[in-house]
Amino acid sequence: MRKKLVAVFAGLLAAQAFADEPPIALKQAPGLDKVESNCAACHSLDYIQMNSPFLNAAAWDAEVTKMIKAFGAPIPDADAKSIADYLKANYGG
Repeated sequence: MRKKLVAVFAGLLAAQAFADEPPIALKQAPGLDKVESNCAACHSLDYIQMNSPFLNAAAWDAEVTKMIKAFGAPIPDADAKSIADYLKANYGG
């Protein structure tokens, strides 16, 4: 329950902080819905585009794992796999 409350609160803060930013247009591909619904709850999707030149497949796997294990992102395992697969296929360096 605590994780859900933290996620909701973070999402509200993020929405307020990014209210004036233009929407980020990520590549249309399978898994995009999981990226938008999970990742954007805590931070701007700009990070995906900014980091893509530097991250390969293994690094994207590590980033997704870090968000869940170190930062406590409440992402189900199936969604985490979809997110990692999307990032590797579309933004792997």
